[in-house]
Amino acid sequence: MQPKTHQNAPLDERIAGALVGAAVGDALGGPVEGYSPEQILERHGGRVHGIVGPWHGDDWRTARPLAPYHKGDGHVTDDTLMTHALVCVYARVRDHLDAYAIADHLVPDLMTEPRWIPELESEALPLQRIFLAEKWLVTRIHYGHADPREAGTGNIVNCGAAMYMAPVGLVNAADPRAAYAEALDVAGAHQSSYGREAAGVLAAAVAAACTPGATPDSVVSACLALAKDGTRAAIERVCEEAARHTDFESALRPLREAVTPYDTVGPDYRAPSLGARRPSRLHAIEELPVALGMLLVARGDYRHAVLGAVNYGRDCDSIATMAGALAGALGSPVPEDWAKTVAEASRLDLWEPAATLTAVTREIFDRDVARRRAHERAFAALGGPECSD
Repeated sequence: MQPKTHQNAPLDERIAGALVGAAVGDALGGPVEGYSPEQILERHGGRVHGIVGPWHGDDWRTARPLAPYHKGDGHVTDDTLMTHALVCVYARVRDHLDAYAIADHLVPDLMTEPRWIPELESEALPLQRIFLAEKWLVTRIHYGHADPREAGTGNIVNCGAAMYMAPVGLVNAADPRAAYAEALDVAGAHQSSYGREAAGVLAAAVAAACTPGATPDSVVSACLALAKDGTRAAIERVCEEAARHTDFESALRPLREAVTPYDTVGPDYRAPSLGARRPSRLHAIEELPVALGMLLVARGDYRHAVLGAVNYGRDCDSIATMAGALAGALGSPVPEDWAKTVAEASRLDLWEPAATLTAVTREIFDRDVARRRAHERAFAALGGPECSD
C-alpha cells in the first residue's frame, strides 16, 4: 500500500491534520473502547470501518460499565476535551508551557468553564467528565497545593497525559527534542514514571511528523532517539513487529503480543492486574507503542492507521487519538465525511483550535528566534563565535 501523505504540507495544514485527526480518531474509538478485537468483530458483524453507534445501542444511558456516557455516533471523548483545553492554555500564555502553566490555567479551566460535553449531551464543567487520573490534577494542585512540577507523583500511571500532548509537539514542529522536554515539564503536573515519559515521546513524535519529508520510519527513529527505559523498549519491539505487516487485520494480535511484556494492565482490560498502573522503569503504557505500530503498518495513511487502532480495542480511543494525530501531522488527509460527522455530532468546531494553535505557534517561533539571537550575541561577547544572520 502506498502512503497517502503530503510531505510538503505547510504548517497550518499539518496542525489542522493533527488536531482534527486526533478528534476523529477519538470519536471512532470511543464506542468500542475496552473490548477485544474478537468482541468488536462479534458485536459489529465484522471490523469497524467508520463511525458506529454505542455498544449497548439505545441503552447507553444506563448500561454499565459506560453509563452515563454516550460513546458513539461521532461523539468525541475526554481525549479531545483535554486536547482542546491545552490549546486554550497556549492561547492564553502565547509562549512555551511548563507545569506552572497547567496549575495556573488548565486546572481553573477544568473547574470553572462550562462547555458542551458530547458524551453527556449537555453543557457541563470538564471536571464532571474527565477520568479519575485527570481529576487528580484538580485534587493535587487546587486542593493539595502540590508543587506543580511534582503533582503527578502518586497518580494512576496511564496514558492520561500522553493522550492530549499533541499540541506540545505542534508548537515545537520539526524539533522533537524541544517537544520532548516541554511535554515532560507540562506532564509533571499530571503524571509520573512511564506515563510522563509517554507524554514526552508522543509530543516528540508529533513534532517529528511535522518535519518536511518525514515518514513513519523517521517518526519512530525520532522516538527511539529520545525515549527511555521500558517506553523505548516497548516502542522498539512493537515497531519491529509492525514492520512485518501491511494490513491491520494481520497485525492486531501480533502487536498486542509484542507490547504485552511492557503493559501492566494485563489481558483483561476491565479487570487490571494488581501491578497495573504503578511506577516502573521496566514498563510502558500500551497506547503509544501500538499507535506508532499502526502508523507503520498503515505506511502513514490516516484511514488505515486509525481503523487499525480502533479495531485493536482495549484503550482504542486513545490509541486512535494518537495515531490520528501522527498521521494528520504527516500530511495524510482526514476523511472529510468522518470529520464533518464528528464535528456535527459533537457540536464542536474541530478546525478553530487548529487555527488558534497555528497563530500561537508562529508567535512562539518568533519569540524563540529573538531569544536565540540574544543568546548568540551574549555568547559572542564572551569570546564565542559571531552570531549568525
